[in-house]
Amino acid sequence: MATFARPKRAITITMSYDLIVLGSGPGGYVAAIRASQLGLKTAIVERESLGGICLNWGCIPTKALLKSAQVFEYISHAKDYGITVGEGKPDLKAMVARSRGVADGMSKGVQFLMKKNKIDVVMGTGKLMPGRKIEVTAADGKKSVVEGKHIIIATGARSRALPNLPQDGKKIIGYREAMVLPEQPKSMVVVGSGAIGSEFAYFYAAIGTKVTLVEFMPNIVPVEDEDVSKQLEKSFKKQGIEVMVSSEVTSVDTKGKGCVVTVKNAAGEKKIECDIVLSAVGIAANLEGIGLEEVGIVTDKGKIKVDGYYATNMPGYYAIGDCTPGQALAHVASAEGIICVEKIAGQNPHTLDYGNIPGCTYCSPEVASVGMTEKQCKEKGLSIKVGKFPFSASGKASAGGNKDGFVKLIFDAKYGELLGAHMIGMNVTEMIAECVSIRKLETTGHEIIKTVHPHPTMSEAIMEAAAAAYGEVIHL
Repeated sequence: MATFARPKRAITITMSYDLIVLGSGPGGYVAAIRASQLGLKTAIVERESLGGICLNWGCIPTKALLKSAQVFEYISHAKDYGITVGEGKPDLKAMVARSRGVADGMSKGVQFLMKKNKIDVVMGTGKLMPGRKIEVTAADGKKSVVEGKHIIIATGARSRALPNLPQDGKKIIGYREAMVLPEQPKSMVVVGSGAIGSEFAYFYAAIGTKVTLVEFMPNIVPVEDEDVSKQLEKSFKKQGIEVMVSSEVTSVDTKGKGCVVTVKNAAGEKKIECDIVLSAVGIAANLEGIGLEEVGIVTDKGKIKVDGYYATNMPGYYAIGDCTPGQALAHVASAEGIICVEKIAGQNPHTLDYGNIPGCTYCSPEVASVGMTEKQCKEKGLSIKVGKFPFSASGKASAGGNKDGFVKLIFDAKYGELLGAHMIGMNVTEMIAECVSIRKLETTGHEIIKTVHPHPTMSEAIMEAAAAAYGEVIHL
């Protein structure tokens, strides 16, 4: 009996929109919602989960893990607060399960927002086409084409791989695997001390893993003010984290049961044995296979080139978030998406001030900053006043049992403008927005001093640091 192969049939359904967003992270889904609010018929194309990396594998679930570590630390130090409890024991599987539950809840929240704002969600892998179209390949292989008057690329980024740190997902891992390890490693080397590296170094050290943090630059969290970097290094060492700065991982041998990491610095070479190596050396934009070349969209240094309103070189195509040259932060992507859409809709939004973007690292103690560091101010030849207020002098910090850290404010000596704010300590990521607003509203140092802050709060340290800059500090 003769058999005949069934011919493959690609079903193509074309749908038209005012705007299509490729990617549903904090840039993409926010842009889609704002577009819908402005009356644009909108669709969003997503290959994995609504909310993108931030909600599913980044910002939100990592904070859930960090909260678990913090609770474990509280239990471990309960006697310091006059409470007697049994010995706490970390359960990584349960922590991961809670983290995944939080992420799932947030992703469902985005699904609700899509329905509420009447945004069509097209699930599948999108590829740009000329003529302002996107070909979408669903999980079952079926293809469809959607077209729009405008297309926003918001494809985000992934963990960057280095030649000497090839990630295998088991022994040499990225942040994604670090969030769902099946069992707690006894030892770990974290390569890179930016936000991702520092947060995971704190998390695993807090639950009992022996952690070594390796940083190529002279200071950990190298984008921060040097005083903040030194304080965090001191706090990390107090927590039992071994910190190696001005050091480079030259190779990792994974042939044995664990890993042997070779670290080179001015003192020579050192070999470190560990169970897991976490590569946290930055991110790479997701640009491959999305049709940039076919459409003719120009890239530079692994990012899509855009103007001040996120238009690419090809009319009708825009790009926002981690795939563009701005800071790779969720709140930056959201702001870019809103500005881009408002411009498309015929409004006149201001371009984004990239000099007034807050950065936060959620280890313990937390780190938060906005504006220029003291070193950057001096390199620019600016005449400055610097005020610093330590949390050791804060009543709220003492009551909370977290006295590590400080607030440091840098003012222009002539005009009183706040040039930079740098914080390290408990809950400072909740405090930094005040300084972002101060800079946005061009508030002076003297006005901060005269702004009554509630007592006792951590935020009093902002007023006190301003007063310290002008020789008026009360509690030092």
